[in-house]
Amino acid sequence: MLAAWYEKIGPAREVLQAGEMAEPGVGRGEVRVRVYASGVNPSDTKRRSGSTEGMSFPRIIPHSDGAGIIDQVGPGVEESRVGERVWTYNARWQRPFGTAAQFVVVPTQQAVHLPDCVSFAEGACLAIPAMTAHRCVFVDGPVRRKTVLVTGGAGCVGHYAVQFAKWGGATVIATVSSEKKAAHARAAGSDYTINYKTEDVAQRIKELTKGEGVDRIVEVDFGKNLPVSLAIIKNGGVIAAYSSTGNPEPKLPFSAFMRLNTTIRLVLVYSMAEEAKAQACNDIVRLLEEGRLINAIAMRFPLQEIAAAHEAVEGGAYMGKIVIDLD
Repeated sequence: MLAAWYEKIGPAREVLQAGEMAEPGVGRGEVRVRVYASGVNPSDTKRRSGSTEGMSFPRIIPHSDGAGIIDQVGPGVEESRVGERVWTYNARWQRPFGTAAQFVVVPTQQAVHLPDCVSFAEGACLAIPAMTAHRCVFVDGPVRRKTVLVTGGAGCVGHYAVQFAKWGGATVIATVSSEKKAAHARAAGSDYTINYKTEDVAQRIKELTKGEGVDRIVEVDFGKNLPVSLAIIKNGGVIAAYSSTGNPEPKLPFSAFMRLNTTIRLVLVYSMAEEAKAQACNDIVRLLEEGRLINAIAMRFPLQEIAAAHEAVEGGAYMGKIVIDLD
């Protein structure tokens, strides 16, 4: 099979290579997916560069997200799954071989039904961003009639979070850094957008909420945004954070948040509870079937140009998911 891999960590063009590998076999409780599209996430590039982990296996095929068709099933899996269109999640979590190959093997529950109305490229956009967004929005229950702030509302996770919050019946406010990104967030359902580069975010939220603040925050940069969060979170509110790049080890204003009875949730899709994963998958498939989930594709690359795809993710100047085609 055609695959891309690395055998040492480092810059994309120095360590990534593409070529032929043996096709993987399928074990008990597993399915093999013929991959047609592989999604690239920032976590994939960070692993490859060595910023979050070393070489956990001698050879690594990157990427957790992908979409394709099940072509083999292992013992304990119903034969009826053969031929099913699916999207995958956590394909590279604690395993050496991910979706940057023509075939990937995953536990059967990690291959989720992909409706016929959704392309493989769109299916490869799901998983990490959509499941993270779902967990952040609903980790503390329904959001109907609540006000939800999504920071970075034009990012991959933020774009899905806006959609889930709106679907859940919330009033949604999204922070963005440009008018183009504001339009992207509004198209996803955001009721209001705030340009954090040109506006006072806390003041603007207070104006929009008549001084009440927000019930929930889906947070892309926990440490950096702590001052704003503290200023606008309601008493009893929830901050669900999935990243803290700007300040990776922030000093928490404990007393101030304690006075507000604030709940802080830290979300990592790889290790979150199986029940949460299942609920996210169920809701994602439901919205896909109803045609109510927008899956934004930023750029597409052939597998032989995987290094360029990783560099594009690292560059960050895009909206949507970067996808690698394996058709």
